[in-house]
Amino acid sequence: MTTIAFIGLGHMGGPMAANLVKAGHIVTGFDLAAACCEAARETGVGIAGSVREAVADAEAVVTMLPAGKHVLSVWSDILPAVKPGSLAIDCSTIDVESARKAHALAKERGCHALDAPVSGGSAARRLRR
Repeated sequence: MTTIAFIGLGHMGGPMAANLVKAGHIVTGFDLAAACCEAARETGVGIAGSVREAVADAEAVVTMLPAGKHVLSVWSDILPAVKPGSLAIDCSTIDVESARKAHALAKERGCHALDAPVSGGSAARRLRR
């Protein structure tokens, strides 16, 4: 069982976080939208009051955000609170330059980073139902 922070609980992140809970992991999430937080809570995701609170005890952090500028802003905020040696995974579909900057931020903090963009978006997810 891994303790995972999940930042971004919208159309793509919410179901991903729920699947991690189903797999037996402890997941604490955060999203700016209260409705997304409530929907995630109903699937067993613990909801934090801030991104820093979400990552406080995490062994891994997953971000699923709209654009590179959001990823860089969140990673700049959370990485000082993440334990060195933790894994930071970005599943956002972002530009290469932002992904490289995010990796550099993680490296500065002694964290491992993984770029794992999800393709298809919520429209493709709806088609698979």
